[in-house]
Amino acid sequence: MNLTGRVALITGASQGIGRACALKLAKCGASVALVARNQQKLEQVAQQISPADGGTGVLARAFPVDVENEEQLKAAFKAVISELGKIDILVNNAGITRDQLIMRMKRADWDAVLNTNLTSAYLCTQQAIGSMLKQRWGRIINITSVFGQTGQAGQTNYSASKAGLIGLTMAVAREVGSRNITCNAVAPGFIETAMTSTLSDELKQTALKTIPLGRVGAPEDVANCVAFLASEEAGYITGHVLNVNGGMLMG
Repeated sequence: MNLTGRVALITGASQGIGRACALKLAKCGASVALVARNQQKLEQVAQQISPADGGTGVLARAFPVDVENEEQLKAAFKAVISELGKIDILVNNAGITRDQLIMRMKRADWDAVLNTNLTSAYLCTQQAIGSMLKQRWGRIINITSVFGQTGQAGQTNYSASKAGLIGLTMAVAREVGSRNITCNAVAPGFIETAMTSTLSDELKQTALKTIPLGRVGAPEDVANCVAFLASEEAGYITGHVLNVNGGMLMG
């Protein structure tokens, strides 16, 4: 996939799937705006993509932002367009968990997960869409989850947020398709990230038994799919949910 000349903004870009997406899109030729809370980690990713000795022609810039903060997001998008000129590709990847059975779940934990995982995608899409409409080209890619399709006990907030992303994807796809802007979702299954590393070995082994391919996924498995959906080759795909789950959910 050739993304030379494109500019991509990725939320949750400091680690895991977001970091892998940034590295992959940059490898395909896109300049990248890296958005997350941890500036130090963002700078490390930016340095990996665009080292001080230069020569790649690919720019990487770090924008430390709390995606729950609307004013910070708006300021970051203005800064990205000012520095990089436009936004062609938006990857809404920011996500957190606050797991608890619903009878014990605190409202603050519900709000934090919905705000980070779903509301931030709405806000980012709203901020990026102007640039895409102006140039009549855009790719919006939302990172949802298999649990947004199946539900998961103890994760009502997370499952609801990821299911909401699927609805958001389809609605936006219908709104902007006539302007040559696509909106798709990628639904990872069990991926080896910081979020899953805290799970017990027993739970990991139980999850492994539900995966026909017999292994957990890597962030790069997701990033490869994101790069495809961001490319010209995926120009006739929109409103789609691409499962990257090793066969956990089929159909």
